[in-house]
Amino acid sequence: MQPVICLKDFIEEMDCVSEEIRVFLNIQTGKFVLLTREILDAMEAAEADESSEGIDENDSVPEWQTEMMQEADEVLSNADYRELPDQFDIDEYSIMERFCFSMEDEMLSSRLLKSIQGKGAFRRFKDTVHECGIAEDWYAWREDAFKEVARDWLENNGVAFRDEQ
Repeated sequence: MQPVICLKDFIEEMDCVSEEIRVFLNIQTGKFVLLTREILDAMEAAEADESSEGIDENDSVPEWQTEMMQEADEVLSNADYRELPDQFDIDEYSIMERFCFSMEDEMLSSRLLKSIQGKGAFRRFKDTVHECGIAEDWYAWREDAFKEVARDWLENNGVAFRDEQ
């Protein structure tokens, strides 16, 4: 019997995803596994070493890293593990942009849209929503958008879930 995933837990794990971190869910057990870029790079390096001749035994990896690499290998080679949506699937910039356009006050909408232009957009946007006193509105909007991405992913992967408010 497959587990029922708590939507809130899924979103918390999804929120960890970045360029440096990938998160996977075992759809049979409900176990989340976080893999860092460092471990994935170490796996690639170890595979390259294995395929080359004359490996120096002094170049061995620490035991803790070996254990993490073994877990990563299990995750990447087992079809029961599915990668959670990445930052491109989530597209937080688009979420911010939709929030800006949702504002009924045109001046506020314009100010928010200006804040998301160019380098540093995420920080400027966050500062602007706090300055304008709409931080609670933004975080509720963001949570709803993340829930939508999470629900779509869970449904597309045939994973049962519950939404506890």
